[in-house]
Amino acid sequence: MEAMLKHAQDVLRMEAEAVLELVPRVDENFAAAVKLILDCQGRTVITGMGKSGLIGRKMAATLASTGTPSFYLHPAEGIHGDLGMVTESDVVIALSNSGETGEVLNILPSLRRIGAKIIAMVGKPDSTLGKNADVVLDVGVSKEACPLGLAPTSSTTAALAYGDALALALLKKHNFTASQFAIFHPGGSLGRKLLLTVGSIMHKGEDNPTVLADTKVQDALFVITDKGLGAVSVVDTDGVMQGVLTDGDIRRGLSKGVDFLQRPVCELMTKSPKTITEDKLAAQALHLMESNKPKPITVLPVIDKDNKVIGLLHMTDLVRQGVV
Repeated sequence: MEAMLKHAQDVLRMEAEAVLELVPRVDENFAAAVKLILDCQGRTVITGMGKSGLIGRKMAATLASTGTPSFYLHPAEGIHGDLGMVTESDVVIALSNSGETGEVLNILPSLRRIGAKIIAMVGKPDSTLGKNADVVLDVGVSKEACPLGLAPTSSTTAALAYGDALALALLKKHNFTASQFAIFHPGGSLGRKLLLTVGSIMHKGEDNPTVLADTKVQDALFVITDKGLGAVSVVDTDGVMQGVLTDGDIRRGLSKGVDFLQRPVCELMTKSPKTITEDKLAAQALHLMESNKPKPITVLPVIDKDNKVIGLLHMTDLVRQGVV
């Protein structure tokens, strides 16, 4: 058992070292590849066979979701008609560790006739694929993690990481935003985190509990109980935020005796509480609530540009919407 665990740990170390070997190779060739893709008027087409093809599919998906229109082309299908998807305005990224993969080399003449630019991601820059590319990215590794030296392991991990570096460098150059990312990820919990705004889930109108600063604590407690949110926003006569009173504040006030129930809420409320605006993402509201010091908070008043209270957000609203 110990030998097996040590071998698995060695595999992880070797693959991590293979990725680190690539750091110095983020150089002028990398910059040239980024520029070629940025200048591209069409799409970025990824192609590769076998394990390289699997890495290529992931690269295409990452590029497409981060602002670089991209798709994967199977090289074997390419020679049977799928090359019709490639245009002279496209850039093709061809993956091959050896640089001599037959299926990839077979489509090179057609890609040249079409007029597409070619970026080679290879383990051997002086290979046939490398020599016939416009830009060569060296993703070679010194050693595979496979003890037989046969199964692509370190080489595929390195290519995957280098592909991520390329995609995220392009993301930065495109000034790609979270809002744009959300458009491409509308489904599931990720979509909910990225698309939901505070305004779409906050309690507003009659469901937004507010009281004036001179309201008695006892009367504020009735409002808190009626609305069921565990808190009430305290405002002035113009609706401008003054503070927030929670049922926790009231419980702590009991130590002062029952007389405090007749005192105005302004004496017990939390002044200058954390607030948020309705246009912010629900995920940002969650971060504000969870990162509050000295302990997280469960309610967040929502204000407009004039600091007027227009809603109240509760942690349970975020839970129901799947943001948490």
